[in-house]
Amino acid sequence: MAKNDKGMVTGDPVMYQVPAPAGGVQMETFIPWTLVKRGVRRQVITPIDAPEHFLKEAVVERSARKQVKVSPSIRALGLAHYWQRLLDEGKFRSLTEIAAAEGMDRGQVTRTARLVRLAPEIVETCLSDGRGGPNLEQLTRICLAFNWVDQSSQKQLKTTL
Repeated sequence: MAKNDKGMVTGDPVMYQVPAPAGGVQMETFIPWTLVKRGVRRQVITPIDAPEHFLKEAVVERSARKQVKVSPSIRALGLAHYWQRLLDEGKFRSLTEIAAAEGMDRGQVTRTARLVRLAPEIVETCLSDGRGGPNLEQLTRICLAFNWVDQSSQKQLKTTL
């Protein structure tokens, strides 16, 4: 390791207790790594004696992660379903509370939360490639019908599907 590897953080073993249905077995997972600050970036360094297949796996995973592009519409769909779950579990009582907690405008939170009502076909087109479905602005600006059949036949969405 170079001399400029200051402020190193070394990965320590992590212990997990598996619940009783699995026999209450205690498992230990250890992946050797060191987090090094290089300028403004941080880099994970594995030891030289790490297995070669581990290094190849890390390269493949890193390249796969770079290829995945999360579109704003997919992110908004995820947020909408997350917020709905928070409301269902009673952690928040209203979208106004969620907006305050997220530090967002109440109107933007309301428009995004309406995406929970989207028809499955529309959600599928958004998730399939990201290019074939409606974009985020179209999804949040139009008045969505409550019925999924009516949503699919809406003129604003039909032109994009």
